[in-house]
Amino acid sequence: MIEVRNFTKRYGDFVAVDDLSFSIGQGEIFGFIGPNGAGKSTTIRFLATLLRPTSGQGFICGHSVVDDPMAVRRVIGFMPDDFGVYDGMKVWEFLDFFAVAYKIPRTHRKQIIGQVLELLDLTHKRDDYVNGLSKGMKQRLCLAKTLVHDPPVLILDEPASGLDPRARLEMKALLNELKGMGKTILVSSHILSELADFCTMIGIIERGKLLAAGSISEITRKLRQHRVLKVRVNDPTTDHAASILRDEPQCRSIELFDHTLTCEYEGEEGDLVRLLNRLIGSGVGVHSFAEEELSLEEVFMMITKGIVN
Repeated sequence: MIEVRNFTKRYGDFVAVDDLSFSIGQGEIFGFIGPNGAGKSTTIRFLATLLRPTSGQGFICGHSVVDDPMAVRRVIGFMPDDFGVYDGMKVWEFLDFFAVAYKIPRTHRKQIIGQVLELLDLTHKRDDYVNGLSKGMKQRLCLAKTLVHDPPVLILDEPASGLDPRARLEMKALLNELKGMGKTILVSSHILSELADFCTMIGIIERGKLLAAGSISEITRKLRQHRVLKVRVNDPTTDHAASILRDEPQCRSIELFDHTLTCEYEGEEGDLVRLLNRLIGSGVGVHSFAEEELSLEEVFMMITKGIVN
């Protein structure tokens, strides 16, 4: 659905984005991660056909961002990090304005606007003036106009920027709902907790260079030499469980804290099933048995540590 090939953007001697390449499949939610000034917004503006590259190419739904920008605009919904509203317009008029811009027939516009208002929980604000809305409601309205032509691809630049904690949670719930609708979404943020819960893939950019891209689990496995296994057991069987793990040749560096055993594990998926069955078959009361994944914050810090230092 989205493909970026060797995208580079220079401003004189300054290289904002350097030879960036990645792809996003249909239905994926791609979290574009990096600090302010890393090149996220530059890349997003390129994909939204608002910025010509110094070199490189991009494709969305098979359409060239460089050579066929009008076709790209028909299949994307773009929400910038900073946007304005038109004073004196009511909410439904604002959406109608964009529906007209997308050449949606008059006979369909009222129904479509009603559906978008319901999806974004803005029906009760239909006749309110947009300049009187709160920051959170304006963000919802901007997302609503992004969806008015039902694009298969959404490009969202810092959609929760400037929102209070409650509005951030509401925006996250909206993005999860769009994910359930099958939209392909590229969403940027420098607040990692906003992305960890619902992104299927991430891309980490620093100083204009893409340092890593893929699922969090894939990137974690590349960062760690071994899996980290955590096993929580009931109190009477703790020592027995520790003895079993020490007997396993795949287990290394076993630690015990509060009835939870943690170890580096060198085996494969099938070995984990065998180990779990051995623990249960030996009478160990297993409360939880899972591979410990790095948090998104930990992944980001481990990847960027070398380049930052």
